[in-house]
Amino acid sequence: MKKLEAITQRLAALAPLSIKEADHAKLGYHLDVAVEPSGLVAAVAALDQEGFFIETITGVDWLGEQEAIRKDKAAKAAAKAKAAAEAAAAAGEEPPAPPPAEPEAPPAPDDMEAVYDFNHFSELCRVVVRARTPRDNPRLPTISHIYPAAHWHERETHDFFGIVFEGHPYLVPLLLPEDADFHPLRKDFTA
Repeated sequence: MKKLEAITQRLAALAPLSIKEADHAKLGYHLDVAVEPSGLVAAVAALDQEGFFIETITGVDWLGEQEAIRKDKAAKAAAKAKAAAEAAAAAGEEPPAPPPAEPEAPPAPDDMEAVYDFNHFSELCRVVVRARTPRDNPRLPTISHIYPAAHWHERETHDFFGIVFEGHPYLVPLLLPEDADFHPLRKDFTA
């Protein structure tokens, strides 16, 4: 795919966090790109210059992710220690002393993520761009000056997830009441 190669090279030159080719038949996109908020506008401008159009923007609330990562690491360490003890017992040896407990650092704060879906008219090439921002102050730059259609999508994402798109010309509620002070798709939302 010529378009996939071209956009991969162009985005790689911008030094994103990651670029991964994906199986379109399984995932529905060809390229998964993660960028820092500061690199979002440059990545989106590159897609625009390569003839991509925006399909949608949505949010993801990663509440609890850091705690899940911590629990997974602890479970893996416990399984490794158990396997070492069983191997030592099978060999008739003393089980190894457990490693000293590392002081537990406070978990990193959870994030919010905006997910941007792009496609190309002349050659099917779907690209997903992801930008994470701290959950306690979710802010990303607007791309509505590059893709005017993003205006609506950013307002909807702001309504439901509370992500503020800095520089957006009219970030008022789109689907929620004007006085809404809640974001119903956040994991901690209660009705």
